[in-house]
Amino acid sequence: MSDVRYPFTAIVGMADLRLGLLLNAVSPAVGGVLVRGEKGTAKSTMVRALAGLLPSIATVDGCRFACDPAAPDPQCPDGAHDGAPASARAARLVELPVGVSEDRIVGSLDLERALAEGVKAYEPGLLAQAHRGVLYIDEVNLLQDHVVDLLLDAAAMGRSYVEREGVSVRHAARFLLVGTMNPEEGELRPQLLDRFGLTVEIAATREPAERAEVVRRRLGYDADPAGFAARFAPDERELAERITAARKLLPEVELTDRALRQITAVCAAFEVDGLRADIVMARTAVALAAWAGRTEVLEEDVRKAAQLALPHRRRRNPFDAPGLDEEQLDRTLAEHAGPEEPEEPAAEDPRPEGPADGGPGDDGPEPDGDGPDGGPDGGGGGAPEPAGPPAPTGTDAPAPGPEEAPQQPVPVQPPAPGREAAPVAAGEPYRTRLFKVDGTGRGAQGRRSPAETDGGHTIRARRPQGRLARLHLSATLQAAAPHQVARGRTSRALVLAKDDFREQVRQGRESNLVLFVVDASGSMAARQRMTAVKGAVLSLLMDAYQRRDKIGMITFRGAGAELALPPTSSVEVGAARLESLPTGGRTPLAAGLLRAHEVLRVERMRDPHRRPLLVVVTDGRATGDRDAVARSHRAAGLLAAQGVTGVVLDCEAGPVRLGLARTLAARLGASAVTLDELRAEGVASLVRENRATPLRKAA
Repeated sequence: MSDVRYPFTAIVGMADLRLGLLLNAVSPAVGGVLVRGEKGTAKSTMVRALAGLLPSIATVDGCRFACDPAAPDPQCPDGAHDGAPASARAARLVELPVGVSEDRIVGSLDLERALAEGVKAYEPGLLAQAHRGVLYIDEVNLLQDHVVDLLLDAAAMGRSYVEREGVSVRHAARFLLVGTMNPEEGELRPQLLDRFGLTVEIAATREPAERAEVVRRRLGYDADPAGFAARFAPDERELAERITAARKLLPEVELTDRALRQITAVCAAFEVDGLRADIVMARTAVALAAWAGRTEVLEEDVRKAAQLALPHRRRRNPFDAPGLDEEQLDRTLAEHAGPEEPEEPAAEDPRPEGPADGGPGDDGPEPDGDGPDGGPDGGGGGAPEPAGPPAPTGTDAPAPGPEEAPQQPVPVQPPAPGREAAPVAAGEPYRTRLFKVDGTGRGAQGRRSPAETDGGHTIRARRPQGRLARLHLSATLQAAAPHQVARGRTSRALVLAKDDFREQVRQGRESNLVLFVVDASGSMAARQRMTAVKGAVLSLLMDAYQRRDKIGMITFRGAGAELALPPTSSVEVGAARLESLPTGGRTPLAAGLLRAHEVLRVERMRDPHRRPLLVVVTDGRATGDRDAVARSHRAAGLLAAQGVTGVVLDCEAGPVRLGLARTLAARLGASAVTLDELRAEGVASLVRENRATPLRKAA
């Protein structure tokens, strides 16, 4: 790979992404930018190119934290810098790898030296390297949540903290934060999305001419990087000078009361939670004015700021796509465009208090003629008489006659064997019971099953496995105490050896792979029943999202089973696949279970620490031939032999139940729950009833 970066001005199209990055370069207080888009759209190329446009910075010589000689950090771990020599260098671009650890981000303390020698030996992390530069996080949605929280906290406060067993270090960490993500691989939580100042949606152009120009420029760069960069050098210098000029102009830009009123009105109209959006919009509008060379914020700046700062703050649940209603935005801006006018006191009505001239029961003024028949609802003077008497509203209203009886819903019959039914909508999601994987794991942090994690509560101590990260102080002192005499201790200080140190083992919760195996055969095809089943699966998908799980989905019907959704972090894709799931045909239950066995085998090799939770959604029926039930039980035995924790969601309905799903659950070694038992509220009420029973008997 060439050391010559691809020029920022050589990138074709993507105007919003260009603008979002440049606004953060002008005013880092905007809060960074999140770039959402499909793979292969030059997200990383543009971010790396931006670093070359930033003005050079002056730093104190020998300072590992890039302190500004004009205003050094008084808490810099490298000490006071008054009068220290300084030099200029380019702003750094620091890239954060996906599998990065917390210590690599914030830095690490050598606790062994701190205890044995009393020395604060601190090794700076990536946040220190990114100070006064750019911190680039590729695939930010794949990072663990606590790591993203840590990064966004540092970006918001401009300072990094390291706390280890009473030893603390802090230093300045102000940087331009840029994250990129592919929504197909999973979304960020709304709380984390809100911490990014701006967001930009990008996609590859569909214009053949533009695509040809992209390819032409890329081939030219690959053939001669230095020559290609030289072609765009004048444009690069001009853009860098414009960034510097906008930075100087920024303090002079005035945010008028009119513009501020429009900003707050837009945020209120879109029902954005909190006030961070208002602040980010204000900073973005000011940066837009400075970028345009103006000293006053205009309505066009407010509008563009809303388009960049609000779409990702509109999500209300994990199945919502970020977006903004442009018509509502224009309407709100227009309503609050003029200056505030004092309200005139209403003139007193000379008529006595009481109903209007229409007499008792009058509901308001006469229609204004806006409706098709003279009134807003078509109820003016020319409106036709209603077809029958008005509906009675009192408690003594007569019962409807036979001709007025409400129509009963016609039951929908399942399709004939071998025929496919049209997809039906899922029922409303609800809060479900918590299902956990048996035992204690060591997977990625989440909110489902018990596991040894970096967070959580301390359960025991052990000898360090590698570098000591989390000291267990009392266990270390207990290990060292019996050897003090033999080591010749002569003072109050303990004499510690390397073998004395113990580290904490903490227990928290991990995320799991939740693999759904859904029966989509004809026996499940009654619309009311399938609506309830899809609502249950959608609720479990919502639960998996909240607990940070990966999900996968297998469906079986007709002649076999299909991997409808390979394991992914994108719950949104799972919900979309569920919504379009057709039903019909025979019930190859064994094929679905065997496909689940194969998927789990492959995933175990890919990610051995992520434990699976199998959710089988079925009524337990198996059709095809006489041996269909026996084959399904043998397939269940394979999964049980591997110790897979499972749940069978029993979808059997009707007055006569065969209990086939519960028999399958026994073969799997899994628990069986009905649709009614899945609801967390139903379980809570059942527990309350059971607790209250002895009291009623005693009474």
